[in-house]
Amino acid sequence: MTDLFAPLTFLRGPAMANRLMLSPMTSDQALPDGRVTEDEVRWLDMRAAGGFGGVMTSASYVQAQGKGGQGQTGIWSDDHVEGLSGLARTIKSHGRLAALQLHHAGYRASRRSVPQPVGPSDDPESGSRGLTTAEVEQLVEDFVAGARRAEQAGFDGVELHGAHGYLLAQFLSAEDNRRTDRYGGSLENRARLTLEIIDGVRRTCRTDFQLGLRLSPERYGMRLGEVRDLAAEVMAGGELDWLDLSLWDANKAPVEAGFQERPLFAWFTDLPRHGVRLGVAGKIMTPVVAAGLLEAGADFVLIGRAAILHHDWPMRARRDPGFEPASLPVSAEHLASEGLGARFIRYVATFDNFVIPA
Repeated sequence: MTDLFAPLTFLRGPAMANRLMLSPMTSDQALPDGRVTEDEVRWLDMRAAGGFGGVMTSASYVQAQGKGGQGQTGIWSDDHVEGLSGLARTIKSHGRLAALQLHHAGYRASRRSVPQPVGPSDDPESGSRGLTTAEVEQLVEDFVAGARRAEQAGFDGVELHGAHGYLLAQFLSAEDNRRTDRYGGSLENRARLTLEIIDGVRRTCRTDFQLGLRLSPERYGMRLGEVRDLAAEVMAGGELDWLDLSLWDANKAPVEAGFQERPLFAWFTDLPRHGVRLGVAGKIMTPVVAAGLLEAGADFVLIGRAAILHHDWPMRARRDPGFEPASLPVSAEHLASEGLGARFIRYVATFDNFVIPA
């Protein structure tokens, strides 16, 4: 287990005290206008105090029309900076790396929050409208503006949410992206939005500001070979500090024909990294699984549901390498004692077999 608790440096900015980062998770705890609440501060404060070397916020939407859910945190207005500043200070008061995830839901935006979602192309099923070329260019600027606000708020860096079928992933998908301008067609064109945002953040933010990218190589029209090619490109580009692979199950086999001779994660561990750190997320519940992923080539792991169950998962793992989290389902009272607010508890109650019914 020693490697789990070895420090990890990045090309820019501060190091993490260990190889454990809190995964960005939907918490549904923000105010309707996207401002931070005390429930959100408490949730992240306890994980920072509990020993995670890096703490990443829930996804923050960069445009009002990109809101994914009623309780999502916003970063599309300067009015959000004050609350986010308090969040960054709280995380960093424990000596932790503080990162904020930038997000746009695209056609998966909540219809309760967004009258008409937008995406790369018209989508009758969701009722979303395809963005014009000028609107895509504005989207680049709004992602960059979100990074500047995160920098102003005191975060060490940001991560671009390019996974899970949200807007950046929708542009990457040949199924969702049917554009005929420079943002559609070839992989080079479909990746252009993400790459322009990366370039914009690097040009705009300070030189030691960290930048990560989350990708998932399956579901929502993703093609494993294309995601692997994009991963190789962004790691070679010298502009990222980490690449975060969200796999739903970090040890799963690929579903795509032609790639099943090795685990999904292994298709990325052999790529030249050029100093970019490779992280992995997906059903990492125990220290044994986390350590195994480091042995398999990860530089760090991102802990999600296990961190919901135990705010001090890293401390428990350090004391007991054989630690197993609480058996599911757990009570709402257990989750409240672990720092989840009432809305967060209602959200995780939608997970299969996670919360004991009231």
